[in-house]
Amino acid sequence: MSNQTPTARPRHKERHLSHRAGWLRAAVLGADDGILSIASIVLGVAAAGSTRSVIATAGIAGLVAGAMSMAAGEYVSVSSQRDVERADIALEQRELETFPEDELAELAGIYRARGLSERLSWDVARELSAGDRLAVHTRDELGFELDDLARPRQAALASAISFASGAVLPLVAIALAPASVRVVVTILVTLVALAALGITGARLGGAPKTPAVVRVVFWGALAMGVTMAIGAVIGSVL
Repeated sequence: MSNQTPTARPRHKERHLSHRAGWLRAAVLGADDGILSIASIVLGVAAAGSTRSVIATAGIAGLVAGAMSMAAGEYVSVSSQRDVERADIALEQRELETFPEDELAELAGIYRARGLSERLSWDVARELSAGDRLAVHTRDELGFELDDLARPRQAALASAISFASGAVLPLVAIALAPASVRVVVTILVTLVALAALGITGARLGGAPKTPAVVRVVFWGALAMGVTMAIGAVIGSVL
């Protein structure tokens, strides 16, 4: 009979999805904004009695302007976040060089607050500080990783692409559909696209699909309805 202790193996693998929250939010928001913004624009212009060429021109202008606006806004926002992260890292580096013992005590206090005993919290703080102290303090004190800072260009590109991808659907629908049914076709295509987006976002995030679909379709239908009503009023007045 063997005296060796069998190696412990996990009985199951956990599959968490919270790491997708950042890019998933940006992608879903961009696509939803693209679908809804362009659908509302073209439907509002169509309700005012405009011709197909005017509707297409308004839609294309909205697509380009929206994609550029999303990219610019995301770049500025994420750049500001990155500036704050870099400033915090620089401050932490100076504190580690000037007050190393105080920083070690602060790190031990963080571990105590997480449930470790007094002695163990100091042992862990000293053990980890024997390596890359800045990386340890950035992760456990500031809450992010040194190699995982915000990426403005990546965020801007992702927002522009997701907006444009969503915007193409209602634009193509209203451009290709016969004049007599183009409004109905565009509304149906937009609602189906919003529902698909809700399902996709819920699936990627591991959330219930029905609430996600209901809220995105409801607010989308409301936005289109209000825009069409305003377009019809303006068209009749002008």
